[in-house]
Amino acid sequence: MDRHSRLRRIRQMDPRQDFEQIYRWIIHYEFPRDYLHGTSIAFLRDYGVPRISRLLDRTQEFERAGQKRYDDTVLITYEMVREGMDSEHGRAAARHLNRIHGRYRIADEDFLYVLATTVVGPKRWIDRFGWRRLCEQETESLALVGRRMGEMMGLSGVPDTYAAFERLHDDYEREMFAYDPANRRVAAATLRVMASWYPAPARRLASRVALALLDEPLLEALGFRPEPRRLRIAVHRAFRARARLIRLLPARPERFPRRPEARTYPFGWTLDDLGPHWAHSRPPAPLREETPPERASAPARPSAPDAPRQETR
Repeated sequence: MDRHSRLRRIRQMDPRQDFEQIYRWIIHYEFPRDYLHGTSIAFLRDYGVPRISRLLDRTQEFERAGQKRYDDTVLITYEMVREGMDSEHGRAAARHLNRIHGRYRIADEDFLYVLATTVVGPKRWIDRFGWRRLCEQETESLALVGRRMGEMMGLSGVPDTYAAFERLHDDYEREMFAYDPANRRVAAATLRVMASWYPAPARRLASRVALALLDEPLLEALGFRPEPRRLRIAVHRAFRARARLIRLLPARPERFPRRPEARTYPFGWTLDDLGPHWAHSRPPAPLREETPPERASAPARPSAPDAPRQETR
């Protein structure tokens, strides 16, 4: 199997019909590491919004169980697409996700932004540091997975194209990015989680490398100063050298998909393991599309503008 054989197959597919298969090829075969890197950056972007980071700061989720919080966020997306988003397992994962969020009053615009970061973040990372750029079919498949996830979460106004997700993402950041001490505290806790993946002597450098990859508006919102220009250039060149090396390797065989490495669950996990423990005592509500017509007009969750909000990840 040569390096571009899967890409040739993808270019012949219709993302409107095959978006889940294309998405699985992206995350398991073509760009498994790059997708996770892009997702990690998306975590940090969420904290540039004070009303997201203030709630996370109050809950102390990343201070007390940061690795579990990171793993759970990544894994629940994998669980939703593992057997198909409209399979019983995919729907059970969506109901579980909604059960976790159901404790809080969260504005749809906040949900939509965090959802957009999971579409736009990986795309921008892969185009910048992946061994090739995403093709049109792959880009739209990311957006269509995001759209379906938003529908299953009961959101209104979910974009249905990548361009629309990108506009929502950028417009929201221009309006909502602002410094708050909570932003820095939650971001610092997340950086400690990411740094803990490396040997102790390398952890400080690992944190600086992560910061060297962030743009100035985000750094300003998080309360961090930009890393020296020499370090930023060195980090960017290192990632591009990695991409050139990967380009020379053969394609990953179909029988060896790359699955997420969940440090919290070295012996595996079940859907009920994901999320905070208090959520397991709450009965899951049916998805909005599973609700009988006479009840469908009722809101799936509260959305008072002055109520506490939780970031959706």
